[in-house]
Amino acid sequence: MKGERRSMYRFSRSIYREIAPYVIEDDHRTNGCSNRQRVLDACEAAMRRLAFDRRYFARPARSLFGEVRTYFPINEQLRVYKVIERNVELALEHLAHLPPGGIGLDGQPTACRAHTRKGTPCQRTPLPGRDYCPSHKHLEEPLDSPVVEDLNVLAASGAEAPTGAGAAA
Repeated sequence: MKGERRSMYRFSRSIYREIAPYVIEDDHRTNGCSNRQRVLDACEAAMRRLAFDRRYFARPARSLFGEVRTYFPINEQLRVYKVIERNVELALEHLAHLPPGGIGLDGQPTACRAHTRKGTPCQRTPLPGRDYCPSHKHLEEPLDSPVVEDLNVLAASGAEAPTGAGAAA
């Protein structure tokens, strides 16, 4: 299973190899960390988060680009965004083809995302296709909740969303 975890680094390294020649080098290094190293670290962190937390990582390409865009000249930023977007799409396709079993990319069994009353992480196995075990399934956020649907209807009609203490009730 270690090969699967390393396979995600091929996407971050691919992004880095394609965009590294366009990085603006920092002549005034104060902490010894060059801009290229910062770009590589950002690419690896984004791929790591995509692998382990993709359900809660909306717009990974946009997020990564927002983090690294300051290291590139303005005339190269479109190229950089397209490289990032293409490689993130490839990584998502790769993750979609992995078996949905109870083993994560790190080779460890998946665990419930909730915490116990004592503050320790829950060790139970989550329900298939879910992030929480049967005891904590009430914590799962449904994507089609009535509050979200109400806000979508308000947005479509042009009305403002309610605010205040009773807005979600």
